[in-house]
Amino acid sequence: MNLQELQDFIFDFRRVSLAEMKICFQANGDTLRPMLDRLIKNGRVQKSPIDKKCQTCLKCESDELEFYEWIESL
Repeated sequence: MNLQELQDFIFDFRRVSLAEMKICFQANGDTLRPMLDRLIKNGRVQKSPIDKKCQTCLKCESDELEFYEWIESL
């Protein structure tokens, strides 16, 4: 997996969780987050805020609640 593949994946699905990316690319969060940070710095992706009601829930893994979404360019 490279940065372009990750970017294309997010572009295709528009909004994806870190858990989905980990499964698709068979990579861990420590590998994906620096790449996601680079896409954020380049203005291609943004991290979605976590819904307030989920912050106190302990039923979901944090990766299932960590979402990234494509930023449409004008």
